[in-house]
Amino acid sequence: MENLSRRGVLSLGAALGLVGVADGARAWAWPASGSVASTGTGADPEYVWDDATDPLMAALIKNGSVPSINTAMQGWVNNGDPLPSGLPAALTDHLRQVNQLPSWADRTKLARAADFNRRRDTYLFMLYGLGSGIMSTVIPREARSVYWSAGGADMQDRAAKTFTFGYDLSQLGAFEPKGQFVVTANKTRLVHAAVRHLLPQSPHWTSGADQDIPISAADILVTFHSLGTYVHSKLTEWRIPFPAEDQEAFLHSWQVAVHLLGVPDEYIPKTWAAAHAQSEQVLTPILTPTTEGVELAEDLLGLTAQIDLGVTRGFLNEFVRYVLSDEVGDWLGLRRDHAAAALVRTAWPAYIKFREGLSPVMPGTFYLVDQFIRALAMLFLNKGSSGTTTPITIPTGNRPTG
Repeated sequence: MENLSRRGVLSLGAALGLVGVADGARAWAWPASGSVASTGTGADPEYVWDDATDPLMAALIKNGSVPSINTAMQGWVNNGDPLPSGLPAALTDHLRQVNQLPSWADRTKLARAADFNRRRDTYLFMLYGLGSGIMSTVIPREARSVYWSAGGADMQDRAAKTFTFGYDLSQLGAFEPKGQFVVTANKTRLVHAAVRHLLPQSPHWTSGADQDIPISAADILVTFHSLGTYVHSKLTEWRIPFPAEDQEAFLHSWQVAVHLLGVPDEYIPKTWAAAHAQSEQVLTPILTPTTEGVELAEDLLGLTAQIDLGVTRGFLNEFVRYVLSDEVGDWLGLRRDHAAAALVRTAWPAYIKFREGLSPVMPGTFYLVDQFIRALAMLFLNKGSSGTTTPITIPTGNRPTG
């Protein structure tokens, strides 16, 4: 299932807007001069993890501290909240160092990014949810790590937590004291460190793994490109007005996000050109189906089918094919619905034109599409409720089996 031809990679890369595909076996060659640090060691991020967080979380898991940490962190939500009391001293010391923006963060750009996200939230919901979300199931390492970790056993909860990361990043004031993204990113960083300790103990994960430790810096960069870089490509492809200032601000919000997840600055692209060049090396060549990914995709699309609103599963399948390519749809075994395909390929462009003021005529499908998008967003935000946040908890084990 995982053999992917060179021709297949090229066609998929073109379909996703991630063209100029590199050789998947090629050694790390992306220049650190293209990073926000402008310099670096040249070390392959494939073998870089999180030295500041990983040993700490391993020790906390081993000594049984995680349940009390999760309880203490329940009320730690907004960026301006004080660090929770009751945390182990070592964890408090760690959070004091990392629970802040990098020195190079530009609050003006972050504010503009938040405004851009507000203005473009409709497209972002669809691209993050049905584009990036389903793309993650054909990223082999990500699919396997998700499936065999504790979160893989409850995909609605897992999807809600994943969606929260992007949702918090997209909010007005996301990086301000009343926003939540800095806290969300730091909790996610702790979860990543826990998973790095736990997954190597799973015989199910190790039997198919091509790495000894999951979630390397390279893997986080892959996730960034499946989200930020992919969205940048699609918004451009759809000819949605995207001024240079908005593009720069959108990238900056992701630069800060990737930094907060613990990726060294020497790997964080400083321009969209650099980001696309890096994506060509680390993302497009690795896309391929796995048994775990096919099952996860079915779980995720089954969740979105809950909202229905008169939209059939065929519509969901065809929208995924529209934003990711028929090749991905075939990999995932998404049944064709040619009537729905025709609807998607006419309704979505018409929807965009009307929203952007490029057509004075409201398409007859406008209301259906608009309501579907908003229902999709709420489905993943805290399991469909209107809560203010989705709790992110540190796992203490892997996916239950048996």
